[in-house]
Amino acid sequence: MYAVIRAGGKQHKVAPGDVIEVERLANDGDVSFTPLLVVDDNGGVSSAPGDLARATVSAKVVGETKGKKLHVFKYKNKIGYRRKTGHRQKYTALEIGDIKLPGSTSTKKETG
Repeated sequence: MYAVIRAGGKQHKVAPGDVIEVERLANDGDVSFTPLLVVDDNGGVSSAPGDLARATVSAKVVGETKGKKLHVFKYKNKIGYRRKTGHRQKYTALEIGDIKLPGSTSTKKETG
């Protein structure tokens, strides 16, 4: 079973047990998402707004990381205008716990 969730303005395809990086979240505990699309183990797709409003994808915060440094250089010809700045995006690592869809069984990644 997998789901498509929206986090930080981006969409992520997740399955139970996956670890994904999303833009920094202020929450340190468990996080819950409402999925945009759910595909179960049998290949059935759930995309009806009524079903997805009750569906949840739970995740646990694993840690925080920083992305690659981006260098920004602004320049205008012949007038001596130069500006150099940088940006480093902060990310939150999430481990996907389970995907709950009404009318089906809950799936949880089994370890062992």
